[in-house]
Amino acid sequence: MPSSCDSLMEDIEDMVSSSDPTPHERQSARKSIIPRARKKKELMSDEELQADSLIPGTQKIWMKTWGCSHNNSDGEYMAGQLAASGYKMTEADVWLLNSCTVKNPAEDHFRNSIKKAQEQQKKVVVAGCVPQAQPRMDYLKGLSIIGVQQIDRVVEVVDEAVKGHSVRLLGQKKDGGRRLGGARLDLPKIRKNPLIEIISINTGCLNACTYCKTKHARGDLASYPIEELVERARQSFQEGVCEIWLTSEDTGAYGRDIGTDLPTLLWRLVEEIPEGAMLRLGMTNPPYILEHLEEMAKILNHPRVYAFLHVPVQSASDSVLMDMKREYCIDDFKRVVDFLKERVPGVTIATDIICGFPGETEEDFEATIDLVKAYRFPSLFINQFYPRPGTPAARLEQVPAHVKKQRTKELSQVFHSYNPYDHKVGERQHVLVTEESFDSQYYVAHNKYYEQVLVPKRVEFKGKMIVVDVYEAGKHFMKGKPVEESKPFTPSIAMPLQKGEVSGLLQVSTYMHAYSYLCMFLLRFLVLYYDLCTGVLTARCEYVHGTVC
Repeated sequence: MPSSCDSLMEDIEDMVSSSDPTPHERQSARKSIIPRARKKKELMSDEELQADSLIPGTQKIWMKTWGCSHNNSDGEYMAGQLAASGYKMTEADVWLLNSCTVKNPAEDHFRNSIKKAQEQQKKVVVAGCVPQAQPRMDYLKGLSIIGVQQIDRVVEVVDEAVKGHSVRLLGQKKDGGRRLGGARLDLPKIRKNPLIEIISINTGCLNACTYCKTKHARGDLASYPIEELVERARQSFQEGVCEIWLTSEDTGAYGRDIGTDLPTLLWRLVEEIPEGAMLRLGMTNPPYILEHLEEMAKILNHPRVYAFLHVPVQSASDSVLMDMKREYCIDDFKRVVDFLKERVPGVTIATDIICGFPGETEEDFEATIDLVKAYRFPSLFINQFYPRPGTPAARLEQVPAHVKKQRTKELSQVFHSYNPYDHKVGERQHVLVTEESFDSQYYVAHNKYYEQVLVPKRVEFKGKMIVVDVYEAGKHFMKGKPVEESKPFTPSIAMPLQKGEVSGLLQVSTYMHAYSYLCMFLLRFLVLYYDLCTGVLTARCEYVHGTVC
């Protein structure tokens, strides 16, 4: 049983319809979460009125996200809503930990971060795929949880966590019984990189891979409508974005639940991309891209779309693929790659491989080695198999740990035996500059094939399309010298937001903006003061667009 100061709301199904409030209305007029009343003597004996630590919305929040670009997009949305509500996104009072459940090491980091926060007496709120898939894990006991489809309610959960309550929102969003893609796309967000917009086009998938824990968290396929995705892209370009990443657990399956498909979405998005800006398509599994190969080739040849596709193969053995329940054979994968290489000259195909899946024989592994040697993938994600709790693969007879480790090492050696970019030295390329290198010595740009090109760190290049001559190549990058006679081209139709600036807020006057936050602060203070005086926790007052109700 939760204690008297806890409000435990578990497995709530969030029903959404067209008549629901918009995110901006919800941001201002939040649903009330009414905790159980605390006894007056208990409240007053142990607590003191400390405005900086008790009034929701005045705290500082440190946020950490692990995992895929979908999870990073969720993190950007949560950060934006909290900042719009008055929280400061920096290291301090509350830790918001956004987890990944793909591999054991990622969950270990997540668990250790929770322990570290608790040792430092921090308030902890958890989100992402780990608590969604396994909310009753011992180390999550007593913690507030934001489900993967509940990120639009992060402020409510954090508000209650600040006051010492445990709140768990884990339900699915539905409209008329149909599962939705998740929270609305027009929520405030803080982009990690103001030049790059990450858009989740759907959540979940149609597969049931035996090793996958993410399925337990994200569930079955649920796609966003095309119009909502187009509008999100349009807004992003109006905020100075010059590169869009489309992400999901399987982009190739997009639209199958709502009567459309991926090529239809992509052609609509291409219409919105300004000259010089680029679109990058995320991961797609072989089964659902096979029927769209002709259209996908045309799209990847478009000048404003990167000729890049991430198609995980996982193994070159049909026997292993069958045990994984991947729903394709190795010839299907080869057909995808061969077709795109023929129709999209220079296309980059990235792939994933799991080493040491249960039942993998030496012959199976050698087939995978041969595949890598034949195709020489420029981008290869090599993963040693980790049995995830609750998955069918965890119950199978495991390959010995030392064998898995040796196979991972051997495949890595094969991958590092070739340099995919040596033949490009001397080429002149157009590249879009969007990031800074890890060592802060260069800016990072990408050419049409989404190959990484390092360029001099000159402020006038950031967010621009420039022309470079490639003079050096490494395993994962090229280096380019800017062509002096060519001028940087600006693809953005507006000035980018500043780093840390909130995207998607309503455009209001400075006076009304300040007035809204003053009202929020005063209301929170009055509610807290009343709570302390009476010992009764009451529902919050609501305000809409700066007007007290």
